[in-house]
Amino acid sequence: MSDADQQQPAPATAPAATQTPPATAAVGGIDLGGTKIEAIVAEAGTYRVLGGARHPTPTTGGPADVANAMAAALTEAAKAASLTPAQLRGVGVGSPGTVDAQNGTVARADNLPGWYASFPLAAALHSALGTDISLGNDVGVATDAEFVLGAGKPYSSLLGVFWGTGVGGGLILERKPWHGRGGAGEIGHTVIVQGGRHCPCGRRGCLEAYAGRAAMENRARKLQKKGHDTILFELAAEHNRDRLTSGIWERALEHHDKLATKLIDRAVLALGAGIASAVNLLDVEAVIIGGGLGVRFGEPYRERIAAAMQPHLFNDARPPAVHLAGLGDLGGAIGAALLVK
Repeated sequence: MSDADQQQPAPATAPAATQTPPATAAVGGIDLGGTKIEAIVAEAGTYRVLGGARHPTPTTGGPADVANAMAAALTEAAKAASLTPAQLRGVGVGSPGTVDAQNGTVARADNLPGWYASFPLAAALHSALGTDISLGNDVGVATDAEFVLGAGKPYSSLLGVFWGTGVGGGLILERKPWHGRGGAGEIGHTVIVQGGRHCPCGRRGCLEAYAGRAAMENRARKLQKKGHDTILFELAAEHNRDRLTSGIWERALEHHDKLATKLIDRAVLALGAGIASAVNLLDVEAVIIGGGLGVRFGEPYRERIAAAMQPHLFNDARPPAVHLAGLGDLGGAIGAALLVK
């Protein structure tokens, strides 16, 4: 849920352990994102991170290639903790797309290469790693982690908004995760402009079409072809990136690139409208901003998003608290590890 060139913060709730615990007390977590795969091995119960690895998400191939990259990242994380994957109590996975946890499958992961049909991800990872696999929605597990261990701890209801390759959401209502019939929290696919821009999901006018990193990259390419000047793609080539990662967007803003500034400004306004609409419906106590772009841009953009929400809030005298994700870039992987029982 963040991008491959972002430095990995070490959350205060999950410091590195000085000694490796017994193997049965260790669990794994994999956060599958559009640009990177974050894998950790953590101590069960405390979720202190014992080892970690970050691999780029494949841009070609299909689900099997992505699964192989996930297995490689987790194997590296286990090695850093002086363990093998088979020694772990289990591995949790936070995946985008339509996740069927009971059957261990994922379908329609639109921001990943060739991932349209249902794929048996749990079985593929079990075969590669030799341990039990538990699946969950990527943003849902990251929201759960923030509620249990991070910035959401003081609240009984919250909305997690993860601004990265796409725009994902997770819900905690009355201190319990809310999944609806399996599709709750898809804030990125709430419509903010009727008949608006094409979204990666195939529909028009979604929040993600204006604020998702992948959609903004597509927009930047189109505008560059129409003659708009930008250094976005020069920066990507200079840093050996085949995509406009969060770090590339940050560098472009530091260079005062007009196109990058315009697209990010539009994204902030779109996030403000979309999040405020969700708050108007649910009246949650808090909003947690995470994801690759959210964590990368940090506190100044948390403030900007909160300000962009304000004009759209019905109960504008009592806005929700808006916090930056307390677990930083590791929230998704820690949340995935929480799936292991």
